[in-house]
Amino acid sequence: MLPYSLIFLMTVMGAVASMFLKQASGSLKGGSAAESVLNLLKAPDLYVGGILYLLASFLNIYVLRILDYSSVLPLSAFTYVWTMFLARLRFGEKLTGRKAAGVFLVIIGAVLVSGVY
Repeated sequence: MLPYSLIFLMTVMGAVASMFLKQASGSLKGGSAAESVLNLLKAPDLYVGGILYLLASFLNIYVLRILDYSSVLPLSAFTYVWTMFLARLRFGEKLTGRKAAGVFLVIIGAVLVSGVY
């Protein structure tokens, strides 16, 4: 059960990392490319997102030692599920029927391909 808990944590961390990187992208304002890059490097969200991605990657490596690659990789698609919910909560993006159907298909596909049922 622990490996699947770690996969859950890994996918949530990946989605939250993406959210922070999106927030950091808002600092890419400036007259020149150099000024935009400097503003980005000053954004704390860049570092939080980067650290979360790094930690999620380490979890992924650890879980791959325990479970089959063909099980772990499909389950990593759950990152897209969490991303959609975070986009709704944090950025106010609309949750359409099409997106909900896509998330449903991702969940069904990940479970079927990974063999976790």
